[in-house]
Amino acid sequence: MPHIKSVLASGLIVALASPLPALPAERPAGMGAPAAGPHALYCLRVEPPTGSRLESVRCWTRREWTQVGVDIDKDWAKEGVRIIE
Repeated sequence: MPHIKSVLASGLIVALASPLPALPAERPAGMGAPAAGPHALYCLRVEPPTGSRLESVRCWTRREWTQVGVDIDKDWAKEGVRIIE
């Protein structure tokens, strides 16, 4: 019985220590933001406030992003999270 426990424990350690498959870091560079209605919210990652390490996600309309100087089509591939319609 102790032999079975050590084999199971070893298998668990190997399973947890093996690397996960790599996920693509970014979407292809040429892709702009997906088309959506005028009231759709585009959710993007934004820099955390000074002193914080927590990443923030903000959801604003395309017009609101433009008013704060963000080009949705340019930044979507790197910072885009989702669209809420």
